[in-house]
Amino acid sequence: MGKFNVVMTRALLPAAQEKLAESCIIRVLGQEEQPDSSNFREWLKTADGLVVNSSMPIDERLLAAAPNLRVIVQPAVGYDNIDVEACTRRSIPVGNTPGVLVEATADLTFGLLLCAARRIHEGWDFVLKGKWSDGGNLSFGFDLAGKTLGIVGLGRIGLAVARRAQVFGMKVIYHNRRRRPDEQALGVAYAAFDELLVQADCIIVLSPLSAQTKGMFSREQFAKMKPSAYFVNAARGPIVDTDALVEALTAETIAFAAMDVTDPEPLPADHPLLKLPNVLITPHIGSATTETRTAMALLTADNLLAGLNKQPLPACVNNEVNYK
Repeated sequence: MGKFNVVMTRALLPAAQEKLAESCIIRVLGQEEQPDSSNFREWLKTADGLVVNSSMPIDERLLAAAPNLRVIVQPAVGYDNIDVEACTRRSIPVGNTPGVLVEATADLTFGLLLCAARRIHEGWDFVLKGKWSDGGNLSFGFDLAGKTLGIVGLGRIGLAVARRAQVFGMKVIYHNRRRRPDEQALGVAYAAFDELLVQADCIIVLSPLSAQTKGMFSREQFAKMKPSAYFVNAARGPIVDTDALVEALTAETIAFAAMDVTDPEPLPADHPLLKLPNVLITPHIGSATTETRTAMALLTADNLLAGLNKQPLPACVNNEVNYK
């Protein structure tokens, strides 16, 4: 049997690439090439598998150009860039990487809150600029113990964040579309969305991006929060209305925002958010540990190989067309 034709928008880590090389002819889109380049269009004609990153939109037009596709995989949990319904209509399973990045993302998410609350990043800047030896004053932070943390999107990552918060002595409330039946055992309390906005001292967003969640944090929502509230987004940038966030931070409607995701992404160097003193932003590094990114790459390879061989994907978004 011949090798499978696989197209990648970006290479996976070496361990995963080596695993695929045994049974695949791999073509990787160069950094200088665009998705509509002649090379890419030509490769799609014979592609059996497609490995994409979250900045690549997968729509009807692209699928029509790849008539032989057996599987599409992405080394991420989110898949809002992929028209899953279009893939399902063509019986193409879509693979992602849930589970393996839970702890790393929870570490980063709670780390953003802790860093912001205790001004850790400002303290380092204070030292670097020589203000410590000059006897300058650094703003006080605040204690997390005894505060109420509101988590919007209490899934696997949200639960991991909640565990960390509870160890720090925080009370955890949450809002989901569906109330969790195990909330008492988890030590968390459900709150309606508006109630959470009013009650929480700190708010962490971990919802998936969808038509329902896009722009769910805007002027109205920020106005309901405490003026002392700390807001953390570790989900997807477009869940937050960026202009409204800039206004809320500038007017001190809320106290602080810490984010691992933004809209747009990456942020231009002259973006208004980067000129504000009450902001902490990291460049979408929630899963960026050696162990986690390796696990994500290997699960992506396993998903791809399963789909190419018409076997069940270990992690499939549209299970109704997953191979049996």
